[in-house]
Amino acid sequence: MSGDVNKIITLCGVNWAVTGIEFTFLGGREECEACRLKKVCLKLKRGSRYKIVGLRNGDVHSCQLHDEGVIAVEVVELPILVAIEAKKALEGAKISINETCSRINCSFFNLCNPSELAPNEVVIVESIGETFECPAGKIMKIVEVRRAKSHA
Repeated sequence: MSGDVNKIITLCGVNWAVTGIEFTFLGGREECEACRLKKVCLKLKRGSRYKIVGLRNGDVHSCQLHDEGVIAVEVVELPILVAIEAKKALEGAKISINETCSRINCSFFNLCNPSELAPNEVVIVESIGETFECPAGKIMKIVEVRRAKSHA
C-alpha cells in the first residue's frame, strides 16, 4: 500500500514516533474520553496493524497516557492476513469475508476468522500465499487483503 491516499494522520507517543515502526491499535482508554485530540487518535480501527510512514511537524501535545506527550504521524494500515477458499483467491479481487469457522482448535482459526474485519466487510486481495487443506476439507489460500474503503 503506498501513496498519499492510504495515509492516515494520527498521534503517537514521542518516544516511539519513528518511521518504520509497526503497531497494533488497541483502542482508546477511559482517559481519552475528555481529550480534545481524541478524534485524531481514535480514528484507527481497533485490532488493526499500522506502520508509521512519516512524521508531521513535530509539535508535541500533552497526553494523559504518554508522559512525554504525543506528536502527529502518518500511518498506513498494513495488509491483513486471511484464509479464503482457493477459488476466490485472485489478486485485485474485491471480496467480502462472510464465512466463519467454529473449529477453535484449528491452527488456522485466526486466519479464517480475522478479528480485524467486520462481518461482510469488503476487502481487496493484495497478494496470494500458501495453500492448505482445512479440517473441513476445503482447499484454502492465505492471502493479504486491505480494506476496500478508506478511513477518511
